[in-house]
Amino acid sequence: MKLALVLVAGALSAAVVTAGQAQAPVRRPAAVQKPTPLPVPAAALPAVLDRVAVRWVDDTFKKMTLDDKVGQVVMSGIDSMYLSSDTDQFDALLEKVTNLKLGGFVVFGGSERAPGVLLNTAYGTVTLGQPLAAASTLNRLQAASAIPLLASADFEAGAGFRIAGATTFPRAMAFGAAMDEELVRSAARITAQEGRAIGVHMNFAPVVDVNNNARNPVINTRSLGESPAAVGRLAAAYVQGLQSGGMLATLKHFPGHGDTDVDSHIGLPIISHPRDRLDAVELPSFKAGIAAGADAVMTAHIQLPALDPADFSPATLSRPIVTGLLRGDLKFEGLIVTDSMGMDAVARRLAPGDAAVRAILAGNDIVLHSPDDVAAVIGIKTAVEKGTIPLALLDASVRRILTAKARLGLHTKKLVSLDDLPSLVGGRQRAQVAREASQRSITLLKDDRNQVPLRAPREAAVLYLSVLDYPSGWRIAAPSRTVIPELRRRWPSVTAIELSDRSTPSEIDLVRASALRFDAIVVSVFVRASSGSGRMDLAPPLTKLLGDLARLTAGTPKPFVTMFFGNPYVPTFLPDLPAVLLTYDFYDLAEASAVAALAGDNPIGGRLPISMPGSFDVGFGLVRDRLVRRP
Repeated sequence: MKLALVLVAGALSAAVVTAGQAQAPVRRPAAVQKPTPLPVPAAALPAVLDRVAVRWVDDTFKKMTLDDKVGQVVMSGIDSMYLSSDTDQFDALLEKVTNLKLGGFVVFGGSERAPGVLLNTAYGTVTLGQPLAAASTLNRLQAASAIPLLASADFEAGAGFRIAGATTFPRAMAFGAAMDEELVRSAARITAQEGRAIGVHMNFAPVVDVNNNARNPVINTRSLGESPAAVGRLAAAYVQGLQSGGMLATLKHFPGHGDTDVDSHIGLPIISHPRDRLDAVELPSFKAGIAAGADAVMTAHIQLPALDPADFSPATLSRPIVTGLLRGDLKFEGLIVTDSMGMDAVARRLAPGDAAVRAILAGNDIVLHSPDDVAAVIGIKTAVEKGTIPLALLDASVRRILTAKARLGLHTKKLVSLDDLPSLVGGRQRAQVAREASQRSITLLKDDRNQVPLRAPREAAVLYLSVLDYPSGWRIAAPSRTVIPELRRRWPSVTAIELSDRSTPSEIDLVRASALRFDAIVVSVFVRASSGSGRMDLAPPLTKLLGDLARLTAGTPKPFVTMFFGNPYVPTFLPDLPAVLLTYDFYDLAEASAVAALAGDNPIGGRLPISMPGSFDVGFGLVRDRLVRRP
């Protein structure tokens, strides 16, 4: 039977898509398969500078004024949207290059001001950037800068994480579930090649935080896992892959953000572990990344009393941690960059100029994304002139920055080709690597009733529930936008319903009462640790509904399978579910991979890179290595 529902609430809390009707196939001309251009190998980063590069660093440094030097250690932000040269916005960027003499930019996606009439302003405010627009803007700024700019980006999940049309890879924890170092190298190499084609030189990845706290609201699936050794091996592979594609690799968030229960975007986490625990759990992955030749380390806005007992001394601003531990004990000689100085953990406590001074005094080379670039520059310059910041300390940072730019070859070529970009960013071959990573990460935790692959004929009436933690947290995502068509491609009679924390009790009760009228029930649970939200739980009424459906279907032939997208710890709080699939991600690729696994189109072999207290250990995962044809 099919369920026809029209649920109307004040905020459209439960949206219903009626069952899809089978339609006659439309005949289309056969697609012409054009050969896909192979990636043009970018030059791998040299281990040492040649004589020309060394001379450029020395000559450039000798000519620099104090203003030049101060500007080099401040990195501002830039959106990768189309920007005319004849605009106030571009003039403001030019001002940062020509007058403030900033040394670089961190490249974001884009943003649009939501109209004031929207009922939910979280929708439509965040967008992906455009590759040609980003490259064009960076080229114009590079041309205007006397010293080559260092462009960075947060490409944790590939360049497609920020830039539309580029390749998007699963979150890091998916690679932890696949546990294939060569796959990690390939993904990192592609990220580097695409980033360099856009004009980005430095990736703020890999995340080497060891996520061993199920309540971590900010790292979560950004981590490779909870095993220090496994995280270290995969991080080293990622560093090698990035460098082979000509991009600087950044380990973050030093000295380890994996065991926090406070999001540093909105508060200051405190890690109270003694030094020996830090040496055993948090630091080994950083050591592995440094041993692999990582080019940079990002410091974290986290307080660690065992390393620095001073009042308000987050790692970012702590000389014992940055200079003592990272430079001294770990012998790291590369760039050290702060986490965004606009995050509330620091920004709520210190003025931008004061925060920038403390960051430099701690031993950071680059002050990243200050809330006020002018204040940061003035603060650092004034501190140098007064002797608060030793000139030698600033000089050492500037030389490290110039050396990094020379290793990237920016002293000989700082512009990118807009004509070559379309053949270097995106494409089928690169997307295939992302698909392989996604498919191999799918982890089957439970199949108590032997229902995976889904044992339902094509003509079965399927109830699909899309269950969200909170709709306002999904901005550029649209949960289930891929699951629904992929399900309907295999089972045309699908009734899809969205439930969230906005759903009313009567709406939830109606689903509960009607569920057994269907031949099969498939649920997708979308709960993610969203930076800056402070939320990572499923609403209790929704948790109860899923438990009720598990009990109602027990002893019946009706399949009931739940797929989890995002936070992998959520199944811990739903122990009664009979069949559980994990994806570690929450976008289109994960949705497509999950449905393919559910349908038996792909084998299942992912292994848990984390543990679930009281439920499953690291490395657990049921295997489905034989494709099963649906009856």
